[in-house]
Amino acid sequence: MADGPRYQRIADLLREEIRAGKWEPGDRLPSHNELAEQMQVSITTARNAIQLLVAENLVYTATSRGTIVRSQEVLESVVTNHIRPDRPKAAHDIFSEIARAAGREPSKVFSARMEPASSEVAHWLGVARDEWVVSRTIMQYLDNEPWSWEVSFYPRDLAEATGIDAPHDIPEGTTRRLAERGFAETAHRDTVVARPATAEEAALLGVGPGTLLLDHLRIGANHERITRVTRHRSTAARNRLAYELGDDEGTDIIRKTLGAPCPPGNSHSFGNSLLPGAP
Repeated sequence: MADGPRYQRIADLLREEIRAGKWEPGDRLPSHNELAEQMQVSITTARNAIQLLVAENLVYTATSRGTIVRSQEVLESVVTNHIRPDRPKAAHDIFSEIARAAGREPSKVFSARMEPASSEVAHWLGVARDEWVVSRTIMQYLDNEPWSWEVSFYPRDLAEATGIDAPHDIPEGTTRRLAERGFAETAHRDTVVARPATAEEAALLGVGPGTLLLDHLRIGANHERITRVTRHRSTAARNRLAYELGDDEGTDIIRKTLGAPCPPGNSHSFGNSLLPGAP
């Protein structure tokens, strides 16, 4: 190995092995103890080497599984599909549709609670500060890899009227639930910001502090009120957001030209694909 700190040299070796295909996405790297023994270094040196790879988003750490090699592919999401009026009924949400169309296995961890609206949430929802709102949080995974963190807020009365206040996941998604209960969203405002991850976000997503994130805020409304606010955070290097606007004929031409896959049972493509990531 080249000159430099020992942890840097170990990281360089592991990085080259990952890029050469010795370690594939989903593979577990040697533990800190195993790596220290193999390389004849201290546990601290081995840990520092792994942390360099975590900071580069080549690997992530999972409490029960150790250090896992990340996928280097990019997930493309056509975010306008979520709210299109002709979206087919299904027993699963948009994240599952996107993941399965891309050949990935989705999973998630869900939690819900009633909480007083912060000044930021109150502003978004158009309610008074400290008014009770329902917060629904979903950690989303692709092939067991932490992928995105989504938090949605709903006015309390609306959540209670539609069953969104239930302490469990809604398989078909809350957008469909709102529509089925008579509160279909008719307008949306999306804001997307690229910014460094906070310490909390980095820990949840298994990335290094300061990793560039896509922070996507969507505010939904009907003709009477704001219905929800959803904040979705994901790593910028592994996600791409696309919007499709216009009539079906024009968007179909774009989809066919780009070779976007069409999901079974529907003539309209969801436009989700996996593209090679940066080396």
